[in-house]
Amino acid sequence: MSGPSQAERAVLEEEFNWLLKEEVHAVLKQLQDILKEASRRFSIPTPGLENQLKQENFILGSSTTCYNVRFCLMCLIALSSQDINLKTAKSNQVMHFTFRDDKHWKLQQIQDARNHVNQALQLLSGRDESYHFKTGAEVNKLMDAVMLQLTRARNRLTTPAAMTLPELATSGLMKMFTPPMPGDVMVNFYINLSKLCLTVYQLHAMQPNTTKNFKPSGSSVLHNPGAMFELNNAKFEVSQVHKVECVVPWLNNTLIFFTISLQLCQQLKDKISVFSSFWNYRPF
Repeated sequence: MSGPSQAERAVLEEEFNWLLKEEVHAVLKQLQDILKEASRRFSIPTPGLENQLKQENFILGSSTTCYNVRFCLMCLIALSSQDINLKTAKSNQVMHFTFRDDKHWKLQQIQDARNHVNQALQLLSGRDESYHFKTGAEVNKLMDAVMLQLTRARNRLTTPAAMTLPELATSGLMKMFTPPMPGDVMVNFYINLSKLCLTVYQLHAMQPNTTKNFKPSGSSVLHNPGAMFELNNAKFEVSQVHKVECVVPWLNNTLIFFTISLQLCQQLKDKISVFSSFWNYRPF
């Protein structure tokens, strides 16, 4: 198959120059608008407006365990006003815990995702309408950098961090509650896709001289009953695991924004690839 004729090359060059001058900037503007909306959803609430924040109630119940979890989502940048009521098989007494008034629990996943979105916006803002792209390779380089940040932002929401049980036991979250959590209970919060998840672990202490079949568990997002760990020369085993979760609608919308933005980036790269396949004498 022969390459394009001189006349065809002239048309291709004109169309390609229009792509670099007009369409690329239109796509960049669209990307900025979408990502600004995503970034706005990660914003920290204005001081004094906390009373306008939505409070949600969630209940997970069974014949042996009941959780009544109520919390205020400060745009999920931080959790505050956390109330947890526990009623376990070991005791008929309901235990009540709240977050300390002087602290908010910051969700690292949300903060990391927001930082990646802002880095993508910085990349885009560095190429305003007055900037002239000279080659398709330059556009591809920018799209690759933006897509990398968006993929990282999405992955922080879709892939919770794995933790060992000792890491969870000594985490800052366990110091957030008043009264303090009892030594045989651990909790963890994390984001999974568009859900905020709470996991409660009930533990029992193993005999000090226990060595038979003791195998410390590794890192995991969710540990199963029977998982073992050692902390301060004491051995523990997870006896029960309970999980409650709630859908956060704006998180789902944010994930959709990420998907749309990644598609826009890829579509622009595909258009440039079409030119490079027909017009091979000029580097793209």
